[in-house]
Amino acid sequence: MADELARWQFWRAARAQALAAPDSWLGLTGLFWLEEGANAVGADPAATVVLPDGPARLGKLDCAGATIVWRPAAGEAGPLRTDADGAPTVVEHGALAFFVIARDGRLAARVRDRGWAAKRPFAGVDCFPYDPVWRIEAEWRPLDPPQTMDVPDVTGDAKPVCVERQAVFRVGGAEAALLPVRVGDAGVLFVFRDATSGRQTYGAGRFLEAAAPAGGRIVLDFNFACNPPCAFTPFATCPLPPPENWLPFAVEVGELRHADGH
Repeated sequence: MADELARWQFWRAARAQALAAPDSWLGLTGLFWLEEGANAVGADPAATVVLPDGPARLGKLDCAGATIVWRPAAGEAGPLRTDADGAPTVVEHGALAFFVIARDGRLAARVRDRGWAAKRPFAGVDCFPYDPVWRIEAEWRPLDPPQTMDVPDVTGDAKPVCVERQAVFRVGGAEAALLPVRVGDAGVLFVFRDATSGRQTYGAGRFLEAAAPAGGRIVLDFNFACNPPCAFTPFATCPLPPPENWLPFAVEVGELRHADGH
C-alpha cells in the first residue's frame, strides 16, 4: 500500500501543478466556433473570435474546409495546424494566445489568458482520503457482439463509440461494469457518474484512466478519479458519462468538486 499511496500523492502534486500553470484549463477565456471564409479575431465584440483585450482587429482566420490560414493585421500570413493530429499551432499576443481545435467536423478557436493566475490564484482541488479498497482488479471481459454506445458531450452532441470490452468488477458483493470511451496503447479512459456526483463530486461525472489491460485483467484505481476539464471551464468539450456508466453506489475516493467549478 505504501507504494500506491506515494504514487497517489505524487499524482496529486503533479495535477495541482498542471492546473496552476499558465496553460491550464483555468486560463481559457473563450471558445468560438468558426465559419467557412473569414473569421475576425480581436477585442471588437462583433468579431467571430473575441479577445478579452487588445486591438479591435488583431487579424482574421480564413477557413476553407479543414485548412486554416491566419492573416494578422500586421505581419505575414501563415497556415495553422489544428489539434486533429497533435499539438495545434498557437498564436500569441502578449499574455493572450489562441489555437484551433477540430471536433467532429467542426472547427473552433480557444482563447487563453496565460496571466490568469495573477488575477485569481488557484487554491487546488481537494480529494477524498486515499483508500486501498478502491484499487480494484477487474475482468476485461469481451462483448459479443461489440456494442455501439452514444457518448454525449457538454456541447449537446453525441458521438457513437464502438466498444469491444468492458471492465467488470464487484462492489459490496454486487457486480458492476464500466464501458471505456477510449482504448489505446497508452491505456484506457472511462467516464463515469456515481452516487456522489452533483453532491460531493462534479455533477457531470469524473474521468478514470487505467493502464493498458494485461492477461484479461485491468486495474481500476478509483483513487485517481479526477474532474474533467469542463469542471474548470465552460470552454471545454468534455465527453459525459454514457448511461451505461452511471454507477448506483458512492465512489468516495478521488477528486472532489472544484470550489469554483462550472
